Amino acid sequence: MSDCFISGETAQNDLLDCAAFVAERIKSADGRGEAMNSIIPRYLAKGNVDLAAELANAVSEPYSRDKLLMLVAEKCAEVADIDYGQQLAEAIEDQGIQAQALERIALIEARKGSIAKAFEIADVMAHPDFVYAGVAAYQAANGDEQASADTLDQIVFPSARVSSLQQLATVRIKNEEPDAAIEPLERAVVAADDIEHAEEKIRDYCEIGNLFIEIGQNEKAIKTFELASDAAQTLDNTHREFFLVNCALGFLFAGDSELADSTLDLVTDKTQMSSALLGFARDQWKKGEKDDALDTLEEAYEILKSQREKETRDSRARNALFATLAAQFAGFGKTDRGIDIASENVDPAERMAAMSQIAQILTVQKEHELARQTIELIDEDSSRLLAIIAVSDTRHAADDTDEAIKLLDEAASLAETVIQFGARSNVLHGIASRFAKYGQLDKARAVSKENLATIAEIRDESTQATALASLSEIYDEAKFELTETETQYLSVFIRKGGW
Repeated sequence: MSDCFISGETAQNDLLDCAAFVAERIKSADGRGEAMNSIIPRYLAKGNVDLAAELANAVSEPYSRDKLLMLVAEKCAEVADIDYGQQLAEAIEDQGIQAQALERIALIEARKGSIAKAFEIADVMAHPDFVYAGVAAYQAANGDEQASADTLDQIVFPSARVSSLQQLATVRIKNEEPDAAIEPLERAVVAADDIEHAEEKIRDYCEIGNLFIEIGQNEKAIKTFELASDAAQTLDNTHREFFLVNCALGFLFAGDSELADSTLDLVTDKTQMSSALLGFARDQWKKGEKDDALDTLEEAYEILKSQREKETRDSRARNALFATLAAQFAGFGKTDRGIDIASENVDPAERMAAMSQIAQILTVQKEHELARQTIELIDEDSSRLLAIIAVSDTRHAADDTDEAIKLLDEAASLAETVIQFGARSNVLHGIASRFAKYGQLDKARAVSKENLATIAEIRDESTQATALASLSEIYDEAKFELTETETQYLSVFIRKGGW
């Protein structure tokens, strides 16, 4: 194909190049775009900006092309090739994505201290306020308060002003200067009052309130959440319940349980109410009120379970919350209850995810036999193996690397039971990456070779290219050189591509 940049000869000697070779020859525009979303960031990580730009520009699906060009432009700014980055940003057709690309480039320049360049980019933007916000935060963080104030004065949109003040407060919190964060947060509250879009205003109030809690200013947090709650009560859409829950939790964490309860009383959606009660239960457990925490968690479950289908606004969110509640019961020491609730989940993926989380929790609690029994309750082969890998991670985090490796050995020996090649490749990748991380390079190499053979069996070219790109990371990090057997597999992909 004349519009391809990766030749068969190049693809023969490198896994990422081979992935790109396959992706370039995918006939479906959406399929090619999906594969390139996995491939191009890896070229950028390796510093191959020019090839990444060519590959991105050749994507025919407009939205994917523009998003990928934005990533390349951003990388250019990071590696100090600012002119090329701007050139790529200007080649983006979608005006919204182009503005986002220019904004990202300008903010990178601001973080580097190249204030003049950031302002230069802002001058060509229709809405540069968030660039000014980033510049103002940088200036204040570096002690130039007057310059920061002057930059803030250029901001027209209140949301950008709030963003800048929050950034400044966050920097001061990270610098362990909590008292210095109070003033910008107070100014942020005032600026947020001028935001016209109700949901955006409430979201900012909640974020500011949480920052007040973080620095121990609970009274100020409560007043801020009161502003958010008052505004949320005026909404007449589905966001109302979500924001009221956030406010109720904000009041709770700031120490006002009465306001928390009264705000929760305003919530009518059972999924949101259950989610809030989960937060209440966690707070009670943290305070040592364990019996109350279990009662609250049980109430959260009963409320969610009582929600009828016609009352459910988002079944995926409801099923995900069931999984979270199941795992939380296990976290509170009620494993059997957690497993029972997980087993009831009508969504197979969430049911298996809950079982995996419970197994990990049991591992932390050193209930290894129970963790094993829980994993065995997972029906689907690939999910069961992924749960074993997750438990292996937990053992490793507990400095029990020998047992972690044994679990990976077990998962590797069972990988062939996964019938779907794409799912099997995902499992093998997870195993090999951890072997490599733990210094078990021979095992990582053996599993990676098996994975390469598995990828060759995948029929969907987009999935195949994505799997090859993922595998390339292991070879790069472990510094594996391709063997003759492995290059023969690459030849299979190349022949299929018609080279």
